Amino acid sequence: MATAGDPELVLDAKALLGEGAIWNAALQQLHWIDIVGRRVFTYDPATGENRAADVGQMVGTVVPRAGGGLMLALHEGFAGFDPDTGRVTLLPRPPEHDPAIARFNDGKCDPAGRFWAGTMALVKRPNPPGKLYRLDADGSVRVMLRDVGTSNGIAWTLDRRTMYYIDTPLRRVDAFDYDDATGAIANRRTVITIPPDLGRPDGSTLDAEGMLWIAMYNGWSVTRWNPRTGERLQTIRLPVARVTSCAFGGPDLDTLYLTSARTGLTDEQLAAQPLAGGVFQVKPGVRGVRASAYQG
Repeated sequence: MATAGDPELVLDAKALLGEGAIWNAALQQLHWIDIVGRRVFTYDPATGENRAADVGQMVGTVVPRAGGGLMLALHEGFAGFDPDTGRVTLLPRPPEHDPAIARFNDGKCDPAGRFWAGTMALVKRPNPPGKLYRLDADGSVRVMLRDVGTSNGIAWTLDRRTMYYIDTPLRRVDAFDYDDATGAIANRRTVITIPPDLGRPDGSTLDAEGMLWIAMYNGWSVTRWNPRTGERLQTIRLPVARVTSCAFGGPDLDTLYLTSARTGLTDEQLAAQPLAGGVFQVKPGVRGVRASAYQG
């Protein structure tokens, strides 16, 4: 595998909690969000423009929609979003979701175009109330997992048979057998265990070789792992501690985009990492795979 280049700052956005990076191959643009800032961004590398839209509530993730526009997982639930008009269309509240105790966080679409997104508690609780949901193309929503701490990175293998999932407080990546025809998951098992000194596993993405890239919150890095062996293959250091999400983009899907956060950092910490909350890019020496769009 080729050696990675040095990470470069793309946007000095100073996002409070930058997240949700995803490449829209149809538009050749990068979507990303600021959860706490309640904003959805669309960055065009060709022009340097980074359009922002306030969506009125905390937003956990963003995905392209096959029919045009975007889909969001907001604090209250799933929503359609038209970035041209700024219109947000909330879907009915997902079952068992209580916005008073939990908000939506990370998520992505599976290869068949279903939108998976999970929740996390607004304040720490002894029994985690988070859940992982699946929004099907017909608009129906199902609870797929319960007792989730902080629902985070999710990815599917190239053969459409396995789903990888991160519940951040567990410090691990779990795999599930995944049925592409029905969206069912089964046989949960741990495939990667994250040592505490690396930080907390956050967003993730798969590359074309089937390896998993994980953004390390409080770990100053993005890491590459072999989910078949559990081995860490590569670590790319960044000038910010709170690396939150990663997504391959560019015409050849050979650029890894990375978001970061500055929320919760002290003045002293911010002085030491003035680029916190920025968006970065790096050429990691491997290509990614095209992100799936929501088919509903």
